[in-house]
Amino acid sequence: MKYTWLGHAGVRLEIADQVLLIDPWEPGNPMFPADRRAAVFEGVTAIFITHGHDDHTGGVAELARSLDVPVYGMVELMGRWGAAHGLKANGFNKGGTVRLGEVAVTMVNATHSSSMSGPDGPVFVGTEAGYIIEGAGRGVYVSGDTDVMADMKVWADIHAPDVGILCAGGHYTMDMKRAAYAASKLFSFKTVIPYHYRTFPLLEQSAAALKAALPGVRVLDPDPGVTVEL
Repeated sequence: MKYTWLGHAGVRLEIADQVLLIDPWEPGNPMFPADRRAAVFEGVTAIFITHGHDDHTGGVAELARSLDVPVYGMVELMGRWGAAHGLKANGFNKGGTVRLGEVAVTMVNATHSSSMSGPDGPVFVGTEAGYIIEGAGRGVYVSGDTDVMADMKVWADIHAPDVGILCAGGHYTMDMKRAAYAASKLFSFKTVIPYHYRTFPLLEQSAAALKAALPGVRVLDPDPGVTVEL
């Protein structure tokens, strides 16, 4: 299984027979690895969206069309996108699971907000979510934008993911301290990867606090565009 950070909250995950992108915001993303664009988009089989905010969805409709791949996400958001952009949009909802070849993706709760920019202001497009991705005997929790929640213990009991990709930048989401609490008290991850940080000065710039709070856990903080084995 391989992970590549696309900067901010963008993820490329190679698992079993699938190559998935989650929230691959490119235009305007100051951390997107432009020098590796072709490589990070090569072989993609599907795109998943956690919520509607522009720093997660910007340019994704155009990307999905250019790659000719389906997009999955909250049913209201996918309904809006499918009609507006002619995408292969597939809506589902929390607790639901979609299967792509040898991989199962379950949508789970998050606590945040979800809207897209419209001509008269924000347009609300369903609710925010995270994903648990399972394949080849492995499980990955991708938090999306969220605070720590007691729900996380339920997913740990049901799915037992061994990898946590956790928003940890603070201000708009949980910070390093709260992400560490989630990882140590609610899950039993072997590997933790922070994301949704470093992008802007307002967000946390270092994963040092997360590493210090999780002794015995493999905490990775690769630069965007660098692929690591999980």
